[in-house]
Amino acid sequence: MEPVALPGGSCSPACGGHPGGSLGCCEERLACLGRGGDACACRDSAFVEVENREHQEVLTEDDIYCRCLSKTLCHTATPVTVGVYAPCCHRLYSLLDKVTGFMREEMAQREVAELHRSHQKPRSPEGWGLLLVLWYLAFYKPVITEGHLRRKNIEFIFIRFSAWQYAGCDKLWAGLVTTLCDNIRHHFGALPLSVYHVMGTRPRFASGFSQKEWLLKRGTCLKLWGLLFVLVAGLSVLLVALLVPGIKDNHALKVVGSTITSLSGSSLVLGAFSILKNLLVSEKQKIERLTNSEKFASQLGFMSKVHREVEVLVDFLAFMEIFERRRLRVVLEITSLDICYPEKVAGVLNAMNTLLSDANTPFIFILAVDPSVIIPCLEQTGCMKGLADNGYLYLNRTVTLPFSIPEMGARSRLRYLEAAVQTREDLMYRIITSNVERRRAKCQGVPEVPSRREMDAEAVRCIHEAFRCLHDSADPLARYLPANNTHVRRIVNTIPVTLRLLLHRAGIPGTPSPRAAAAWVVLADQWPCRLSWVLQCLEDCWQSQPMPDFGKRSLWSIFQENVGELSALRQPLHNVLTLDGDPELFQTFLACDFPFTAHDARTFLGVTVNLDHSIRHKMGLLRGLDRLKKATAAQVSCNVRCPAPE
Repeated sequence: MEPVALPGGSCSPACGGHPGGSLGCCEERLACLGRGGDACACRDSAFVEVENREHQEVLTEDDIYCRCLSKTLCHTATPVTVGVYAPCCHRLYSLLDKVTGFMREEMAQREVAELHRSHQKPRSPEGWGLLLVLWYLAFYKPVITEGHLRRKNIEFIFIRFSAWQYAGCDKLWAGLVTTLCDNIRHHFGALPLSVYHVMGTRPRFASGFSQKEWLLKRGTCLKLWGLLFVLVAGLSVLLVALLVPGIKDNHALKVVGSTITSLSGSSLVLGAFSILKNLLVSEKQKIERLTNSEKFASQLGFMSKVHREVEVLVDFLAFMEIFERRRLRVVLEITSLDICYPEKVAGVLNAMNTLLSDANTPFIFILAVDPSVIIPCLEQTGCMKGLADNGYLYLNRTVTLPFSIPEMGARSRLRYLEAAVQTREDLMYRIITSNVERRRAKCQGVPEVPSRREMDAEAVRCIHEAFRCLHDSADPLARYLPANNTHVRRIVNTIPVTLRLLLHRAGIPGTPSPRAAAAWVVLADQWPCRLSWVLQCLEDCWQSQPMPDFGKRSLWSIFQENVGELSALRQPLHNVLTLDGDPELFQTFLACDFPFTAHDARTFLGVTVNLDHSIRHKMGLLRGLDRLKKATAAQVSCNVRCPAPE
């Protein structure tokens, strides 16, 4: 790490040392970019992490977290629900913007790599591509081939759903579904989606190793040619009956010609009318019409109708994947849920679990919430029956990739501080500069930093090694895997993020092995309450200046010393304690198979994304209050035994 932007608003010597702050610096950078030269060495952050001499990149702690998450989402099987947990709403929006930016960057790099590999340019339903997609929709059936499955290029369709904007409606979940349908319709155009409703075919898998992605609809072609032949024949008979002398008075021939023409033409008109109807009436309007119906509460099959609309949308996305020669992923970012009424929050989560989470749907849900707010909100709803009124259990069944953001690091604080003191003009110059840089990168091709490529290869190796440990029946780690499929998915999705975060600390001595990282992920998933308690006890010890050998102490011994205090707080921590698995297995895990130490816990703490940090904060508050009560009671008892002299 080397500082580039000097404190106090002055820029580095590489930018000429403008004393007036970042405004002059941005002007100089724009001038450099306009001349076609390299960008100035000045950066908008207080610190820059230098990967090599040719490429410099700002990497704050939040940048590292978001980049690792975006990398993982490019490989994670869909559908997946990411729970981005952070206490500050403003920071949540900033993190979502960072994740979106890194995913776009990954998308551009994959596009260039796939073009070099297959030499096939991707297509889009615009211009001549619109005519081509309509032709394929009408006369061809898509086939999912081995070549299509080997494609690595991805297009992310980002949709941000702010629940606060729909908080006034009766059915908040309907706003989620209509927002999804409306944005996809707007992205691809209304005409292709309308034609797919009438003539589209769901993709099927290829038989064998055939690389043919499109098959002719023989039945459709025969029907169309038959209708056209009958229509032409009917028109010919009618024209003959109307125009040929000597036959004009033959009314029977006129009736036959008009009947044939009407019957054949009506079929074509009905098809065109269906397309026009779907073109004018969108999926959003259909769902809104159903929800606004007076018989909505008693209408049978309402949810099945909504589910059918979503299924058509998913099939259309699968069709467009093959047409565009890339994989499509819909990233639905859900925000502001924690400021809505409890019943409406539960409705949105139910819609995610039922309507939008069928197998193989290309949806990535990013649920940006504050757990300390959303959990009590869920526990006030009637949907908690059967879950012992435990909001943690309900949220765990929804989220398949928890991503808890730790406290803000030093570099991130400096970044937010710089943004706070900047003027409006400075921020505008930053936006313009980033747009110019993005345009340059798009024109020249996105260069991939060599060290980042090496880090990605090392990450893949570590991830494979960790998964081998999970699959090895002889490894003790395998017997701690849960039987619940949702928890298994959470573990499998979390391990890549944890390992990528650890690789950013590879230069630190004592970096854990992939097996140890996988074991730590399992520990945090299976015993979140007990692990949070141990981490809170460690944090209190670290703050009170522990002994020099404290880092060598095992977590099990620390837990044994403080288990009595945890037992005394079992009533306010009841819902959190129910998240833990078998207590005997917890003892075997930490005492025998994986004897993690306090030093290991400190190493893993910054990369533990599948542990809700609000639990530890709640424990710290309860522990502080309990100690305050004990100190107050001891003081009162001392005053009673030893009264003050008169």
